Amino acid sequence: MVRKIKGSLRHLRRATSPPFWPIKRKGYVWAVKPRPGPHTLLSSIPLGVVIRDMLGYTLTMRETRKVLAERKIMVDGRIVTDHKFPVGLMDVLYIIPEDRYLRLVPHPVKQMSFIDIDKEEASFKPVRIKRKYTVRGGHIQLTFHDGRTHLIRVKNPFKPVEAPYKTYDTVKLRIPKQEILEHIPFEIGKLAVVIDGANVGFIGKIKSINQVFKKRNALVELEDADGNVVRTILEYVFPIGDDKPVIKLFEEV
Repeated sequence: MVRKIKGSLRHLRRATSPPFWPIKRKGYVWAVKPRPGPHTLLSSIPLGVVIRDMLGYTLTMRETRKVLAERKIMVDGRIVTDHKFPVGLMDVLYIIPEDRYLRLVPHPVKQMSFIDIDKEEASFKPVRIKRKYTVRGGHIQLTFHDGRTHLIRVKNPFKPVEAPYKTYDTVKLRIPKQEILEHIPFEIGKLAVVIDGANVGFIGKIKSINQVFKKRNALVELEDADGNVVRTILEYVFPIGDDKPVIKLFEEV
């Protein structure tokens, strides 16, 4: 689990920045601190760091800010010009001059890493349901892991058949329109990827779910195609399909 960051609300020292950020810890004092947005500090990377350090398109943050000001970068189908914008898990990046699409996915060594994807796959993203609650009129509102919300209108609040979704389920969402294309429930037999902890990047089928107290701390056992088994908490497990993932999760050799 990533350590908690303490300090100024406006500034961030490199020495205390999240360990998965690909930046040098010595030589400079300050790092770019993500603005409040779709992802938290502990689960995101500033867009400026992505362009400069992860993708290597620029050498300095000044160059990076100029590139962004020219409106050449899109995140989840929308132009972003802020170098502090937080980019997080499953986000889609589009480099307009190169016509290049990338997705940020879990990585067993780097925690999170970008992989190249095609244009069709870049039109949607899997998002995990973080909260589900009833709003005025008996309608259901879902909040996803990337901060998005989605309202589902129901005819009968006592039997909301239009919303068979539960927390920690995954939905395949079209971007930027936010249309739900597919529902992947969190249940035994589903394919999932570990997004945090010691087994981050592990892909396997859910074999068992043992809940004692809070749902997010339930013990989940996963097994991959080679028979390897890992155990982690439910909060770190992200359903991604039935027999095969709905998205590309690693670079093909």
